[in-house]
Amino acid sequence: MLEVRNLSKRYPGRGGIENIRFSVDRGEIVGFLGPNGAGKTTTMRMITGYLSPTEGEVRVDGQLMTEHSSKTKTQIGYLPESPPLYPEMTVEDYLRFVADLREVPVREQKHRIADVLERTGITGRERQLIRRLSKGYKQRLGLAQAILHRPDLLILDEPTTGLDPKQITEIRELIRELGEKHTVLLSTHILPEVEMICKRVLIIDRGRLVEDDRPERLARRLEQGSTLSLEVKGKPEAVQEKLLSISGVKRVDVTDSPSKERVKLLVTVQNETDLRERIFYTLAEEKMPILEMQRRDLSLEDVFLKLTTSEGGSQADA
Repeated sequence: MLEVRNLSKRYPGRGGIENIRFSVDRGEIVGFLGPNGAGKTTTMRMITGYLSPTEGEVRVDGQLMTEHSSKTKTQIGYLPESPPLYPEMTVEDYLRFVADLREVPVREQKHRIADVLERTGITGRERQLIRRLSKGYKQRLGLAQAILHRPDLLILDEPTTGLDPKQITEIRELIRELGEKHTVLLSTHILPEVEMICKRVLIIDRGRLVEDDRPERLARRLEQGSTLSLEVKGKPEAVQEKLLSISGVKRVDVTDSPSKERVKLLVTVQNETDLRERIFYTLAEEKMPILEMQRRDLSLEDVFLKLTTSEGGSQADA
């Protein structure tokens, strides 16, 4: 559905986007992550045709953006970080205005507007002035305008900004529902949101794409082995020595020692080896009972921090 090939945007004397390549299949919901200034917004603006690339190309459903701009844009729904709203218009008038711009047939506009109002939770506020809406409702209205013309591809830049927890859950469910029939590229700083919605993650840093994979596969690759969190009854030095004697254990770190006869540890295990049963019997034979044992995998937040530089390391979105 979406193909981005060797996309670059260069600015004199400062950073930009360099050689971004990825594709998104129809029906995929893909998370697009990166620290502030990494180039997410610049990339999304080039995908939607709001910004021309220095090099490279964007294809939507096989159509080249630069050659079929008008037709291609009709297939895209875009919610920028700051929704494009007109504060002196009412909600209903604004959506009718957007429907006209998007060439939604007049006979379908009433039904389409009612549908997006209900899906985004704005029903009942049709006659309210946009300037009187809360930030959360403005964000909902921004999402409503993005899906009004039923696009094949949705580009969402921070869609849950300013929403309360209940609203975030509702919009998250809506995005998941939209992903059943649409292709979605979702940029957000809420990493648990990406883990819940997205099956695939793109990570950009300093204008370059540094990863493209499923979240769980990224975690496994970066871990270079799994980690177990243990709490054991026994002398810390003796427990650590016994664990290190087990084949397949790479490293043992003591994280806490509440007493001389009790210790908490992190045990790093080679590759995908499951040593939990062997660890249990080994320590049981030494009369070192395990009080707690949990497998500890890298979270998406851990992966993100490992792959990106500190915030502000790039000026790509400046």
